[in-house]
Amino acid sequence: MEKKDPYASLRIKEFNIFLLVRFMLVFAWSMQFIIIEWQVYSITKNPLSLGIIGLMEVIPAVSLALFAGHIVDQREKRNLLAWCIGLFSLISFGLFFLTLPNTIQIWSENTLLLAIYALVFFGGILRSFFGPTIFSLIALIVPKKLYPNAATWSSSTWQIAGVLGPAFAGFTISWIGVHWSLCIVFSLVLVSFLTVFLIKKKPILNPKIGEPVFKSLREGIQFVYKTKAIFGAITLDMISVLFGGAIALLPVYAQDILKVGPEGFGALRAAPAVGASITMLITAYIPISKNAGMKLLSAIFGFGLCIIVFGVSSVFWISVVALFFSGVTDGVSMVIRQTILQLKTPDHMRGRVASVNSMFVGSSNELGAFESGLTAKLMGTVTAVVFGGTMTLITVLTTGILNPTLRKLDLTKDMEEHEQSK
Repeated sequence: MEKKDPYASLRIKEFNIFLLVRFMLVFAWSMQFIIIEWQVYSITKNPLSLGIIGLMEVIPAVSLALFAGHIVDQREKRNLLAWCIGLFSLISFGLFFLTLPNTIQIWSENTLLLAIYALVFFGGILRSFFGPTIFSLIALIVPKKLYPNAATWSSSTWQIAGVLGPAFAGFTISWIGVHWSLCIVFSLVLVSFLTVFLIKKKPILNPKIGEPVFKSLREGIQFVYKTKAIFGAITLDMISVLFGGAIALLPVYAQDILKVGPEGFGALRAAPAVGASITMLITAYIPISKNAGMKLLSAIFGFGLCIIVFGVSSVFWISVVALFFSGVTDGVSMVIRQTILQLKTPDHMRGRVASVNSMFVGSSNELGAFESGLTAKLMGTVTAVVFGGTMTLITVLTTGILNPTLRKLDLTKDMEEHEQSK
């Protein structure tokens, strides 16, 4: 058997440019979200306000996801990504403006909060387009036989940016304040906008251009539902993320429970992404396709355990370690899920399948943030986190028993077929 090249997709120039653009976008987006969380909780001192941030983003993301997938499948991907980045820069500038000292002094707290929530809402609209566009563009940049390798590096880039963005945000909040931290975010988005044009325009592979929108959406939903490997994986991940959304409560832990300030907040927020990044880099060398279903179930079960440990901990280093291993287990889950999506999805349906995945998994992060904020308000922060981790464990056990197809899933044959394709 031919020796696998863990750097195969990185030898493609356009893929490296794509990774740079994705890194800057995720770094800026995650940094911006952390700054918003810190600012909002500093104003309100109410954990429910953190849940509202997630709710404001998830409403448009879920409502428009399927339509966004249809549009992505009908449009040229490079230019569509450029449009998304350009609009993202307007949101970043809006947040930068709202944190000007004069604005804070003139506007009431309620007005500022409403304006922030409004910009987060528009960001949710953009998110419904970002996911399907990026997922579809990868398949147009790398050859089919490199899809699994490209998915690993793309996910790793996403996680590494997710490490550095929150950590950097925590330190810049302390060093230069919220306002100038958002200026850095705005600058990064502008640079990514200019860089994306180094990628050439790509062909539209959908043979049904102009297809009625509802027929197109129905076809995408039916494909996901009938492809049990995809449907089972994203459903399980959605439920675990929904109930394991302890990350949304980190400002409460940093300020009121662990009392570690913005630097500790940045470390807590970065810990899961550090663990996930290390896991993803390892999987570039050690594929996890064999017995993928059991590995997925085991990883999410481990994630639930880590969330419970974090919830009951009152010691900073234990909390960091628990979050780190939650990232390790989440990294395994993400690599398996992305590999399933890339291997099982035909080119002409990538936008719609990615948007269904976004509805299930991506948006569950925000729903999980709202669930965590609401349960923290009702039953207390620690109890809410432990409840979420316990529900994750119950979900994994139930899924493992009731879904033998997912439990027995093995991707080895699919990987070999794609490596042999030309």
